[in-house]
Amino acid sequence: MSCCAPGAEMALDLETSVLPSSQEIRLASRSLGDDLHQTDLSVPTVHCAACIQAIETALGRLDYVEGVRVNLSTKRVSIQWRGNEIPPVVAALGRLGYEAHLFDPEVGEKHKTLSELIRAVAVAGFAAGNIMLLSVSVWSGAEGATRDLFHWVSALIAIPALAFAGGIYFRSAWNALRHGRMNMDVPIAVGVSLAYAMSLYETINHGEHAYFDASVSLLFFLLIGRTLDHVMRERARTAVNGLARLAARGAMVQRDDDTRDYLPVGEIEPGMHLLVAAGERIPVDGRIIRGASDLDCSLVSGESTPKTVASGERVQAGTLNLTGPLTVEATAAAKDSFLAEMVRLMEAAEGGRAHYRRIADRVSALYAPVVHLTAFVTFLGWMAATGDWHRAVTIAIAVLIITCPCALGLAVPIVQVVAARRLFENGIMVKDGSAMERLATIDIAVFDKTGTLTLGQPRLVNASSIDPAMLAIAADMAAHSRHPFSKAIAGFANSVGQPKLEAVSEHPGFGIEATTADSTWRLGRRGWAGWKARTGGEGRYGGFGGTVLSKNGTIVACFVFEDALRADARTSIGELNEAEVSVEMLSGDTAAACRDVAETLGVERFVPALLPSGKVECIEALAKAGHKVLMVGDGLNDTPALGAAHVSIAPATAADIGRNAADFVFLRESLLAVPLALDISRKAGRLIRQNLAIAIIYNTVAVPIAVLGHVTPLIAAIAMSASSLLVIGNALRLQGFGPDAPARSAAPDRRSSIGTLAQSS
Repeated sequence: MSCCAPGAEMALDLETSVLPSSQEIRLASRSLGDDLHQTDLSVPTVHCAACIQAIETALGRLDYVEGVRVNLSTKRVSIQWRGNEIPPVVAALGRLGYEAHLFDPEVGEKHKTLSELIRAVAVAGFAAGNIMLLSVSVWSGAEGATRDLFHWVSALIAIPALAFAGGIYFRSAWNALRHGRMNMDVPIAVGVSLAYAMSLYETINHGEHAYFDASVSLLFFLLIGRTLDHVMRERARTAVNGLARLAARGAMVQRDDDTRDYLPVGEIEPGMHLLVAAGERIPVDGRIIRGASDLDCSLVSGESTPKTVASGERVQAGTLNLTGPLTVEATAAAKDSFLAEMVRLMEAAEGGRAHYRRIADRVSALYAPVVHLTAFVTFLGWMAATGDWHRAVTIAIAVLIITCPCALGLAVPIVQVVAARRLFENGIMVKDGSAMERLATIDIAVFDKTGTLTLGQPRLVNASSIDPAMLAIAADMAAHSRHPFSKAIAGFANSVGQPKLEAVSEHPGFGIEATTADSTWRLGRRGWAGWKARTGGEGRYGGFGGTVLSKNGTIVACFVFEDALRADARTSIGELNEAEVSVEMLSGDTAAACRDVAETLGVERFVPALLPSGKVECIEALAKAGHKVLMVGDGLNDTPALGAAHVSIAPATAADIGRNAADFVFLRESLLAVPLALDISRKAGRLIRQNLAIAIIYNTVAVPIAVLGHVTPLIAAIAMSASSLLVIGNALRLQGFGPDAPARSAAPDRRSSIGTLAQSS
């Protein structure tokens, strides 16, 4: 069974097809920040590891191209490029023989592919059955003219079967050869053609043996294997397909003149006002400007309990509006929504260039030249040994067919797809396969505190003891920040009689600074905000907490918060310890607050009062000591640490930049996502190694047997398909390993709040 794409991916005439223009490509591209853009193209004729290597190598050489990744299951090529000039990616693909168009997830290529495969299997099976019946007569002793007649009838039956069912392989092979490439369909096409040509020669010359049954049956078994491969890949990716179907197809837009239009979701732009009725899904990320309702947010948070929302609250694409009409202001286009981000993360999981996959791809890329050389040397050897060209050709055909690297090519990606689905079902998104591979090797996990071990939703508990005027100023300043503590303070805003803030700036890791006509105000860390306060404290505000308000360097108010621990935090840390992973906590909070959390959760080592750079230094020190570090954190302040770690995980509530920096994103409140991701990654690593061993052992055993002449072409086809199906079946075992996170979820930690908290990362 080849891993090449079938007939829905036939080569089309590039000169007559309509290719996307540069303007269309620019409009369809999305910005990744820092002048970096990503364009997704659909390339239906991408076949296998050799095709992946050819595309990635050719496009990677273009100017302005920063990275290229090919996803075999979705036939998607993702190109990251920098600057204003669009690289000639479509033309470069055309020169390689691949037609490309803008990627559209709604196009039903998969269904067309499966339909053609099923028709091809039916035709090949019908032809093979009838030729077998004729062959039985020959094997039973038919001779002379009767035998020749049966052979001629078999030849006529085989022609339409080879043309229709074999066309899947012949078109693919011809498209590769005419563009100067090799792929895995070339030796199959050569083997089937040689078997038919040799049989036709025997028939013309009244020979006793013809192999029309073998050539057609060969196609039959190859197509069965390919169809099962296709079905299993689709089954593994049903999580992605189901997620994509949750997206709304469009929405009712209310214009400024109160007219209403129904627009496809792709035409919705930020700033538009959308009318979402009860029972409809939110089409894009947005903010409620009118109405109140209950939302089913199980897609985002995994919680089945509806969430009550009202004016001013943010909503995410894919959530279901349950009870009341809402007017929502779009804050992002559909392609930039949270739902679209999750779909992209799921699809990227298969395309990651992990270490094992790079090995498999390199070996698979050598397949075509090596197998043809092996078959040719086998033919020459048998000709020299026996002088029987008929036998030599038969054995060479068997060698061509049996040495398929499909099992090797499937060994890694099929496990990555199944693992990504298993993680998604438990609320965990993974960016690429290499992230799973790196996670499997960690020996130490480092957690941020606020927003990670805790929910990051603190409550101000000493508001009654703070001067109302100072509290109002602090609330006015806090409104300019998204930090959890700032949100807690901002709720006490009171603009009556307050001085007007002029320049307001946020200093990540420190706090907020603002100026009025005659003063400089700071809200944040004690050491930064109260720069005139002496060490150890002085006066009324000297010894309290870590978050303070200062005026011209003098502390005028101190803030005390309570925060709730994230569900199952203690259980998760215990499971990591059982998995021989030590746990540490790095936080920007005070030592007292960190100690309280550490004692509650059973974390033995923590480092408090760290700036973002301090967290990076701690992680780098652990790495220099030989540790593979997992960083779990959220927020802007954790972004450098997430990037410095060997592998990183962030909650979905993290800041956008934090989610982008992390390798995994977990959607639910429970921290059980961390040990579950580790467990699945380690099991996936074991299955990948098993699959590679299966593929290597198969070729090590099968090729010498075929070279020695003990395998017919038909047996070779069955063996090749069986090896690929064995690899796929082994990967699917990952779906049944162990219980899922919700089933393992212990009761939430009883302690709902922790002591005094300070400004943290």
